Amino acid sequence: MTFQVDKEEGFALRKLYLGRSKRIVVKVGSAVLTGEDGLNLSVMENLAQEISFLSKSGKEVILVSSGAVAAGKKRLGLQTNRKLELKEKQGAAAVGQSRLMRFYEDIFDRLGYKMAQVLLTHDDLSNRNRYLNVRNTILTLLEWGIIPVINENDTVSVEELRFGDNDTLGALLTNLTEADLFICLTDVDSLYTGNPHTDPTARPVYTVAKVDKKVEDMAGYVVGALGTGGMQSKIQAARMVSARGGSSFIGSGRIQGIVQQLFACQPVGTFFLPQAEKMQSRKHWIAYALRPKGYLVLDKGACKALMKGGKSLLPSGILEVRGNFGVGAPVQCLDDDGNAIATGLSNYGANDLGKIKGLKTGEIEKALGYKDSDEVIHRDNLVIL
Repeated sequence: MTFQVDKEEGFALRKLYLGRSKRIVVKVGSAVLTGEDGLNLSVMENLAQEISFLSKSGKEVILVSSGAVAAGKKRLGLQTNRKLELKEKQGAAAVGQSRLMRFYEDIFDRLGYKMAQVLLTHDDLSNRNRYLNVRNTILTLLEWGIIPVINENDTVSVEELRFGDNDTLGALLTNLTEADLFICLTDVDSLYTGNPHTDPTARPVYTVAKVDKKVEDMAGYVVGALGTGGMQSKIQAARMVSARGGSSFIGSGRIQGIVQQLFACQPVGTFFLPQAEKMQSRKHWIAYALRPKGYLVLDKGACKALMKGGKSLLPSGILEVRGNFGVGAPVQCLDDDGNAIATGLSNYGANDLGKIKGLKTGEIEKALGYKDSDEVIHRDNLVIL
């Protein structure tokens, strides 16, 4: 199957997967929510109406909302296009987050819904126990009929704790809560075959069967005045959701009734189909929720064994160890050209791996004085990228 599905077939598949969707994550970015005058209340009210539509249709809805930093900038009288230092961004988020939530609470109250605020850092999802605790909290809120409104905790986030953008956060939450659909509302109307501003032959792509290099090339890397993700991060978010068996939609959050148009199967936005083979929950967590603490450069034989043979990684196939990491750390496996081929949890720390790289499993104990495992990364803790 090519990356792009025939228009008629694509809309039939949309109808199928939308009909099956019971739990939905809706993500809206700063570029949609804010403008020169701070938070755009009419856009927020329209968003709440869309969520009300989904709720009345029997769907459970989780909202991932940006806007705290931009709202704080306006409140503090800072120029919206000014790039902030980390401490300034944290301060603006502290001012803006409460303002953002107050508006959401007022709007949802008028519609008869209760909402709850959940602030997260990447560290909350990279620890397996905390990851599951976040899941339990969100599912409890849904059981109570409350709409969780989730944002990155910019007030305390530093680089190593950041998701990078709310597209990634939204995708991780979609998979964490086993939601069926990820709706990403942004300041562009769809993915195009080319740049519609410069290419007269550019056409919207309505349905994507698989995110491959051709789709990534289409995305480009366009960043709006207030957004941080760009189309590339939205494409990668769709890939993450697809790997876990979910569908994604990218469309304009500035179009009134965009979600209702989506569920009416009108020609809006770009719909991403789920992968046929669903990745296990734990492996998805390893692949997408964890960040590599180090890198292992492998020889061609090891690369082939991992990618085509479904094997575990043995020390004999390791050419080089990069980084300083401990036992159980997530590491990324590279081929000798530097391409990432796999990621997994290491049974040995970097120092010990430096001593046993290139050795056969029978030589591990002699080199280290102990042997905890024959495998550096067991196949159960390994994900091919």
